[in-house]
This record gives sequence, C-alpha cells and structure tokens, in this order.
Amino acid sequence: MGNRTHMNIGIDMMGGDFAPLEAVKGLQLYLSQHPGAATVFCIGDEAQVKPLLEEYLLTGVNIQTVHAPEVIGYHEHPTKALKEKQKSSIAIGFHLLATGKIDAFISAGNTGAMLVGSMFVVKAIEGVLRPTIAAIVPKINGGAGLILDVGLNVDCKPEQLNQFAILGSLYSHYILNISDPKIGLMNVGEEEGKGDLLCQATYPLLKENKQIHFIGNIEGRDVFTDKADVMICDGFSGNIILKMAESFYDVAEQRGLHHDSYMQRFHYENYGGTPVLGVTKPVIIGHGISSAVAFMNMFLVAEKMVEADLCGKIKESFSTL
Repeated sequence: MGNRTHMNIGIDMMGGDFAPLEAVKGLQLYLSQHPGAATVFCIGDEAQVKPLLEEYLLTGVNIQTVHAPEVIGYHEHPTKALKEKQKSSIAIGFHLLATGKIDAFISAGNTGAMLVGSMFVVKAIEGVLRPTIAAIVPKINGGAGLILDVGLNVDCKPEQLNQFAILGSLYSHYILNISDPKIGLMNVGEEEGKGDLLCQATYPLLKENKQIHFIGNIEGRDVFTDKADVMICDGFSGNIILKMAESFYDVAEQRGLHHDSYMQRFHYENYGGTPVLGVTKPVIIGHGISSAVAFMNMFLVAEKMVEADLCGKIKESFSTL
C-alpha cells in the first residue's frame, strides 16, 4: 500500500505517568524510523511541550503543536472531567478527531475519559452494540493472538460476544496480517454445551456467523498456543487473563528469566496501546506507565489502522448484518 495517503495523527502529550517527556521521546523514535509518513499534532501545554520538542530537535512541517491548557488527571471522574475541561488535551484531541483534522488519536491518559470520548464524541459505528477493547497475546510459535473484551464490557450479552468475534477477526486480518483468523470462544471445556449461560447462548451464534471462521470452544491452556487467533470472552474474564499474562513478565524479571526471547514479548511496551474497536475513528489507549517505546508502537498501530481503513472495513461488515 505504501504511503498512499498522508495522515494526521494526534497525540495527547499530557497523558501518562512520564508525560510529556516519554511522549516526546516516543515521537522522536517514531519519526526517525518513519519519516514523512504522518503529520503529528502534539496536543498539550505548550509551555511544557514546546521546549522538549526543540530539545529533541522535533520541529518542522511534520509536527504541529495544539495548545491545551488543561489536563484530565487519573483520579478524575471521566464523564464529568471531559464535560468540564473542554480545553484539556483529551477533549481537544477528540474534537480534532471528530472534525476530521486528525485521522487517529493516541493517549496514555485517563482511560475512562478516553472511553467516554470514544463513545460520545466519535461514537460507535452504526450496528455495533458495544465497542470493545482487545489485547495482543504473544503465541509460543512467534505469532500474535488477540483476546477481547479485556475490560471495557464486564457484563456481556451473547449478541455482543458475537460482534466482538467480527471486530477481532477484522483487526487480526487487517492489522496483524492473519489471512483467515480462527475464532475461539473462551470456556471451561471444549465440548459444545459447556460453560456458563453466556457461553452456552453465544456458541450457536458464533457457529452460525458467516463472517468469521469459528473453531469452537477453547480453554485457558490454549491462550498461548495456535489453536485460536482470536479469543472471545466477556471483559471480566478477559481482564483477569490479560492482567495475569502481563504479570508473567514481572515474574520472569524477578527470577532473572526476562532475557528469554518469549518472555520479553510479554512486556506491555511491545504493543504500545489498545485500540477501541467499533467506534468510527481510530482511538488508541496506552498504559499509564507508557515509555518511549510504547508511544512509538502506539503511533505504529494508529498508522496501520488509518492505512488499512480499519474503521471503514468495520462499517462495511456491520452494514450487512
């Protein structure tokens, strides 16, 4: 595809524990490896952001600063903060995204505010019951799996899980480059009919769904194997699996095993951030502790989503439902 469209990516410079410094360093890493792919809109307090951009020699036509005098803190109520702090970096970012000034928005700031902005400013794609967030799981063979939902929707209905399967399948295909993603339903046994009421009611919907390649139930032991490329569950189960998987890296580090090439792939920064799937524009949410490498990888995910027109592909899929 190459650089068919010059894209504009917006980043919240004030989000994250190490903002704005790590965001600036991440931007430098990204632009050094991908010069000219995008114009980056750096949204934040210019008094803090501009001197850092100059110090890291990040000036020129590919970098625009957008002054945002306010910041939404971690402990603020998401809906209230987004409403009251119209001049915050997150509110301005969503405004630029909704009006088409930027093509994707990245932040490691208040996750709740990012989700509220995704739902109420850029909005869900028509036909999508609930947007979802996914996480990438390192597979033993070197590939990448996807698990969703990982915490946005703790209580789910069967119809929602069926939609997550479509969203996950499209993301795996267009962003992770898996040609025919295998979809598995996370369960407590392999046989059809197993599981809680949600799994029992979801299974037949997945089985009948012509838009996906459903392979049946999978279990906890299948998470890191090749059995399924996309693993579907409610956000309650998904969040537990994700947090446990993330802790593997810490355990490996404590035991001096973190140099193992597989264990290294559990480090959150390799994946940058998680996209909100099912909303009309690309939104990427980063870890609060995001480092420069994590920010660089968030840019790469945003770039891929814009280039593949993932949101457009999702719209097409849901218009036929």
